[in-house]
Amino acid sequence: MNFAKRALLATLASLPLGMAFAQDAFPSRPITIVVPYPAGGTSDSQVRMIQEPLQKLLGQPVVVDNKPGASGAIAAQAVARAKADGYTLLYPNNGLLIAPLLNRQAGYEPLRDFKPVSVTTSVPMVLVANKGVPANNLNEFLQYAKAQANGIMYASAGTASYGHLASTRFSQMANLKVNHVPYRGEANTTMAVRTGEVQMLLTTPSPAMLGLVSQGQLTMLGVATDKPSPVVPGVPTIASVLPGFTAEVWFGLLAPAGTPDDVVNKLNAAVKKVMADETIRNKMLASGAVPRTTSSTEFMSLMTRETVMWSQLIAKHNIRAD
Repeated sequence: MNFAKRALLATLASLPLGMAFAQDAFPSRPITIVVPYPAGGTSDSQVRMIQEPLQKLLGQPVVVDNKPGASGAIAAQAVARAKADGYTLLYPNNGLLIAPLLNRQAGYEPLRDFKPVSVTTSVPMVLVANKGVPANNLNEFLQYAKAQANGIMYASAGTASYGHLASTRFSQMANLKVNHVPYRGEANTTMAVRTGEVQMLLTTPSPAMLGLVSQGQLTMLGVATDKPSPVVPGVPTIASVLPGFTAEVWFGLLAPAGTPDDVVNKLNAAVKKVMADETIRNKMLASGAVPRTTSSTEFMSLMTRETVMWSQLIAKHNIRAD
């Protein structure tokens, strides 16, 4: 036996029993993706679209675990406290950042407790107005809104919802006087703007809403992306009139903080390959979501920027959760 072989055996013998051979290539067992919302919702549907192709790429089962409740905090806490080995992941949206800004008892800190893998999709917000508002485009709408002595009414799916925060930012940047009318759920907000209870709604587009636009019951004013969106072809961006304004609901995968870089990198590569698949892309687009991926670092930068932005907005306008 030569010296090199003797040295290797001596090194292996000095390790705790089993450690020398325990470093199996990741992944070597099933991966669980925890969804913070009930089955059948947007987050759940997206995960189930990518579940099978991820399994094929990673060579292990991918299990979907729905843990709804407390505005996503139950799921976030569970993943934040899980072992940082890449086998337990979270599939959140922007709400992950907003909840602890409104509730100090949320039980997790997004920028501290998670290591981003990649964004997977984004769903753009769109701005629509009641058909009775004398405006065919965003410039005309802003002129109309600023001429209203008592301001205009706008709907959201609830106080401190993403739509409420995005609409507050929109009105702040546009220098509009507005009155917030919270409803329960997106369907009710669409009905409110259709009937004229409110004049404006900034929300994600639903098939029902787009149908009302095509029927002339609502006026589409713009999409809140930095460039035209394939979700609403031909609709101009709000940023073309109000530079810098965007509002998109992103979805993505997060691992517990401390997850090794090589594990995160392998997951990131798998996500990018899945989201580049034409079949998956078409399914996501048909659901109203735009496939979009990032590096881990880019995702963390996005989370950091949004945390600062929403924190300042919430403090300035004294927004409190219901």
